[in-house]
Amino acid sequence: MQYSKSPYFHVGRASELTGSDRILYRALEILPGLLSWGTLLGVIVLSIFKPFYAAYFIIAFDLYWLFKTIYLSVHLRHNWKRVKHNMKLDWRSMLSKFKYEHLTHMIILPFYKEGLEVIEQSILSLVQSDYSPKKMIVVLAGEERAGLGAHELALQMKDKYANAFGHFLITTHPKDVPGEMAGKGSNISYAAEVARKEILDVNKISYKDTIVSAFDIDTVVYPKYFSCLTWHFLTVPNPHKASFQPVPFYNNNIWQSPAVSRVVSMSSTFWQMVQQERPEKLATFSSHSISFQSLYEVGYWQKNMVSEDSRIYWNMLMANNGDYFVVPISYPVSMDANLAKNFWQTLKNIYKQNRRWTWGVENVPYILFNFIKNKEIPLKRKVRTAFIQIEGFWSLATNPIMIFLLGWLPVILGGKRFNATILSYNLPVLTRDLMIVSMFGIVLSAMISLSFLPPPPANYKRVWLTKTFMLLQWALIPLTITIFGAIPGLEAQTRLMFGRYMGFWVTPKYRK
Repeated sequence: MQYSKSPYFHVGRASELTGSDRILYRALEILPGLLSWGTLLGVIVLSIFKPFYAAYFIIAFDLYWLFKTIYLSVHLRHNWKRVKHNMKLDWRSMLSKFKYEHLTHMIILPFYKEGLEVIEQSILSLVQSDYSPKKMIVVLAGEERAGLGAHELALQMKDKYANAFGHFLITTHPKDVPGEMAGKGSNISYAAEVARKEILDVNKISYKDTIVSAFDIDTVVYPKYFSCLTWHFLTVPNPHKASFQPVPFYNNNIWQSPAVSRVVSMSSTFWQMVQQERPEKLATFSSHSISFQSLYEVGYWQKNMVSEDSRIYWNMLMANNGDYFVVPISYPVSMDANLAKNFWQTLKNIYKQNRRWTWGVENVPYILFNFIKNKEIPLKRKVRTAFIQIEGFWSLATNPIMIFLLGWLPVILGGKRFNATILSYNLPVLTRDLMIVSMFGIVLSAMISLSFLPPPPANYKRVWLTKTFMLLQWALIPLTITIFGAIPGLEAQTRLMFGRYMGFWVTPKYRK
């Protein structure tokens, strides 16, 4: 494999290194949490000892948040229109202008203990695609630690659907492999290698002509997805130096999910939509696609970490000395919103899932460390990328807390001298008014969320009432971005700062 010579390429954490490299990597692991906690504690200290400075900082920050909200809302609206447009396009007709019959799609579906309904819906969506299933290789990737029941379920799916596809392969990732973390990354890497040996090599299918889609098991593709993906693969300048990213819609069970789950899920969708309009800031997330040739050359997804979905992009960026990009295809795939058997368990699962997602901060030390070691990547690319990543995780963990919790601190902690000033009187009013103006972005979010709703289940009653609640539910956003965004983000950075590394938590899939 072309890039296996680098001793740093697949590093997962500081404990895997020795000497000065370990010290440097450990310092970089501390950096994100240090910045976030330094900001939050700094505001508190300023409010006590320099309340005037703290007040001016808070006003400046509120203005920054207002302009940032406007900026993000503009991008969200643009991508909303782009996604709607792309969903209406006749991608099959557009493909007819190209030679594409030589291309093969490999779809890897890793599963653990998910039920029949979840797995079958995902496979059935592939069958119903407007792209020929005979040009698809479906790899149903199970785990040995899931037990015989999971394997029997996979066999049931193979018996029912294998004839619909060009190839249908079941893999079982062995448990307790030294150097691996139990999770999606190790599973899909194992599955890809088995598929290479047993399908690609046996049938002499070109690696360069194979597009791999690594999906979560609840991923349901929209009918035109593979035609859209194929068109983008054929039209980019170099498809082997690009990953392809759809927009995740959490629509599979949206009508059954509680309001909190819907708001959190849709907020994640909106963030991905904004990023689609800023491809220079986009990394692969969740379900994504990549050339098998490129994937094989870097040794597949990392097996020793949690955030394999985004790490594969950073692996590819380092391997290609900065000449690698994510192509936003602005076309959706559908997945599950968080839903459990009861409301409180749903809240716990939402928190755990977002903590796992925000554990993507483990990529920051990897990026910075490899930027230091790799002298071939242009300095401009290094500086820009490093700033984007550091600022992104800092904003995630600090901004909601500063906006909704710390704005009153100078008034509370500033003492009598500060409270006797006009600034003290006007600070809460000004902060409130700026936040009210910023909240107009919620109206746009509510409208967009309704426009992408799937049809309600056949037996669903009071659709109009539910849609009304779906508009009103966005009043929860100050709570959700703090409780399920900033706090798990801050916890993830704190764990990384103290070397309390996380393992992979599998989000349970529940359908009513």
